[in-house]
Amino acid sequence: MVEVKNYSVASGKVGSKQIDEKPFGRVLARSLKNAVVMYEAHLRQGTVQTKERGEIAGTTKKPWKQKHTGRARAGSKKSPLWRGGGTIFGPHPRSYDWRMPRKMRQAALRAALAGKIASGAVSLVEGLTFDTPKAKVARKLLADLNASNSCLVVLHQADETVYKSFRNFPRVRVREAKDLNAYDVCFYRHVLATAEALEQLRERVGLSAEKLGA
Repeated sequence: MVEVKNYSVASGKVGSKQIDEKPFGRVLARSLKNAVVMYEAHLRQGTVQTKERGEIAGTTKKPWKQKHTGRARAGSKKSPLWRGGGTIFGPHPRSYDWRMPRKMRQAALRAALAGKIASGAVSLVEGLTFDTPKAKVARKLLADLNASNSCLVVLHQADETVYKSFRNFPRVRVREAKDLNAYDVCFYRHVLATAEALEQLRERVGLSAEKLGA
C-alpha cells in the first residue's frame, strides 16, 4: 500500500489515502518507450511533399546539343543537379501509423501508472461534480495540489461541467478512464483521478491476483 494525496472538493482540504499499487506492477521501460513512440507517430500528419523532376513545370527541350560544346552533357533543365530542378528521393505524403498489440499497450499504460504512483504524482479527488462549470473551484483544486503547471484529470465517466471547468487551463486535460493511454499519462506531470476512475483503470490494465502470486 502507498499513500497518495486525497482532495475533497466539498471541504477544499488535502488529506491522504492508502491505495494498493501492486495491481499496476512495475515500470517496464522498453514497453513504455515503444508505446510513447507509437502514439507520437500517430500525431504526425505526413503531408510533406516535394517535386521530382517529372513534376517540375518547365520545358522539356534539351538545353544544348550533346557534343562539341565543351560543356557537360545536359538533357533537361529539370535535372536535380540544376538549380530549380526536381528533388532526388524527396519525401511524399505517407502515413506514419503503426500498431502495438493490445496487451502490449495495456502493459505500457500499466507501467506508466506504476511510475506515476511510485513518484507520488497521482492524487485522488472526492466530489468532483459541478452543477455548472466552475473554473474558480478548478483553479483552487489545481493550486492546492501543486498541479497547475501540468495535470491530467481522469474521470470514470463523461462530465461536461467538469470538462468545461478545466478546459481553459493550459497544460490541463480531462480524459475518461476508458480512453486513457500511456502517452497521456507520460505527457502530463500530475495525474488527478477519482476513486472510481482509478478502480476502472485497475480493472482494465491491472494485474490479476493469480499473476501477482496471491
